[in-house]
Amino acid sequence: MDWSVNSQYRSYKVDDHKSIMEVTLIPNIDPVNLGLGSSEKANPINSVKPRKKTMTSVYLKFFETAADGKTRRCKFCGQTYSIATATGNLGRHLANRHPGYDKSGDAVNNPATHHTAVVKKTQPQGKANQIDYDNLNWLLIRWLVTASLPLSTLEEKWLANSFKFVNSSIQLWPSENYRSVLFEVLGSMKEEVKAFLAQVSSKFSITIDFWTSFEQIFYMSVTCQWIDENWCFQKVLLDICRIPSPYGSTEIYHSLIKVFKIYNIENRILSCTHDNSQSAMHACHSLKEDLDAQKTGPFCYLPCAARTLSLIIDDGLRSTKSIISKIREFVIELNASSEMAEDFIQMSTVYQEGSWKFPLDISTRWSGNYQMLDIVRKGGKSMDAAIRKYEETLGSRMVLNSTEKSVASVLHQYLEPFYKTTNNLCTSKVPTVGLVLFFMDHISETIANCRESRHSPDWLKSAAEEMAIKARSYINQVCNIFTYMAAILDPRIKGELIPEGLNSDSFLEEARTHFTRNYSTSHFSSMSAGYSAQEVEDGAVSFAEEIARKKRRASMSSGTDELSQYLLEAPAPIPTDVLEWWKVNSTRYPRLSVMARDFLAMQATSVVPEELFCGRGDEINKQRFCMSHDSTQSILCIKSWIQVGIKFKFRSTEIDYERLMDMVAAGAIDGSNTASDKKQK
Repeated sequence: MDWSVNSQYRSYKVDDHKSIMEVTLIPNIDPVNLGLGSSEKANPINSVKPRKKTMTSVYLKFFETAADGKTRRCKFCGQTYSIATATGNLGRHLANRHPGYDKSGDAVNNPATHHTAVVKKTQPQGKANQIDYDNLNWLLIRWLVTASLPLSTLEEKWLANSFKFVNSSIQLWPSENYRSVLFEVLGSMKEEVKAFLAQVSSKFSITIDFWTSFEQIFYMSVTCQWIDENWCFQKVLLDICRIPSPYGSTEIYHSLIKVFKIYNIENRILSCTHDNSQSAMHACHSLKEDLDAQKTGPFCYLPCAARTLSLIIDDGLRSTKSIISKIREFVIELNASSEMAEDFIQMSTVYQEGSWKFPLDISTRWSGNYQMLDIVRKGGKSMDAAIRKYEETLGSRMVLNSTEKSVASVLHQYLEPFYKTTNNLCTSKVPTVGLVLFFMDHISETIANCRESRHSPDWLKSAAEEMAIKARSYINQVCNIFTYMAAILDPRIKGELIPEGLNSDSFLEEARTHFTRNYSTSHFSSMSAGYSAQEVEDGAVSFAEEIARKKRRASMSSGTDELSQYLLEAPAPIPTDVLEWWKVNSTRYPRLSVMARDFLAMQATSVVPEELFCGRGDEINKQRFCMSHDSTQSILCIKSWIQVGIKFKFRSTEIDYERLMDMVAAGAIDGSNTASDKKQK
């Protein structure tokens, strides 16, 4: 099987009797000058000049003469040369483009055994144009990664037949080739991620999430977050780990340690946010003990606020599940019938019950559940009218009695603050720990008011009791000095909006001590260090320089007041962009801003809130569940790395997908517009 990136982008060729891992790469080619379908020949850098040979036909066996007797064509890549071209030029072509050509044996003498990916020149004898099918294979790899599809997708017979329908000569790589390519790309891009993280100057915050695939394999995703020097929030998926049986805290702990060592960040982690499971919490506790023993710096772990809020809401919905199921059945029928949907919209207009856009959200996540309640609260008359009109189709099973309608309406009103909170979390650019604690404190107050109100029905008070237990448990777990510092460094929160249980004088003093010890001077050692003893002895330091050094030291001691000055100022408005605020004010608080970059990166949730509360999470779960073990790590990691701007690389070669797509748009991937044609013309 031959496979390659286009004629100038590096050709990778695999003999039928060799594995894809034995591919010979062209050395010393600048990736910047490489491109799929480029019309200019890539320039080799520092390539080794081949040993000069006598003017014999040693190179000619790797070329075949065209029928018109005017050109020779390379059997490896299809590059054509004039028949008058010196054999030395042919030798240089082989050495630069196909190293190891002289060891390829007799396979090259039989071009039919190969499926080269380089576009070939149009033949004058009326033969059909040949297409660079390996470019198609690279596009298929990108499709798999972008769509998070399993490798088995490409083994689907109907997919291959669809390509054959377009062109019967199309050849897709064997599935093992795709698997090997993805494995190689994973390794190449991982090195880029490691180099990227090594340049980050701030602390890292880690989030971990878990799921089980259809193969009953237990996975853990490890994601790294930080705030860069331009005050932009950054995050990258580090790894997808298979947690071995018995899937407990010990296995999770060892997997985390392994990932941290691979990326060399074990001494730079400030926090880890877990999914609230006991195993994850115990693993984080072991990690804290380990890091504390090594005295690598402060480390804390905290539960996921979004998952806690989801569990709290589930307690509130528990008594109305049967009612919500009836409404969902009705909505499913509406979504399936355009006629019924149009009638419902007309009825809601007549009854003045708002406007509705179909299809309606029927996800069983919080967004869908709340919309079911919303239909009863805002569109109850339209719902009844539609059920009556289509009684033969819908039957009576979806009709709600007066008690059920009353329960749905009361619960809708009670959960409205929860819905607004989740919307804010999902749309917040940076849901800081301080902001999330502010919202969770409001949720606790809402629950307490329901329990204490004499107007609340008993079934709702009972639900509120269970909700309060989970809310208190969360507050107890996050109440520590680290979350306190993360909260006060949010200029919107500071001390005024922190939950009462977290705001204490002892925490403030600890925060001041931590700032003084770790940020007031250590990050500015180059200024405070002054000059070396050797410089002083040699008289290299002038009197003016010594005065300047003393003033700098005095400035450093006054730097400890930055925290006090910051806290004395009024909080910024809630809509304020936190990172933009610190970017503007970092010159006023040069030392405190360094601390803010570390602590504001602490994550209040282990997953993006939108994935937990909205239907988007259903699609992610489906992809994770269906992904087989041989491709889960490679596809999900590569997808994440591409999204943060890391280039798609096969070993040391960048695959220029933008160039390839430009060629597709320009109609360049066909036999009538090839690089070899342009060179000869």
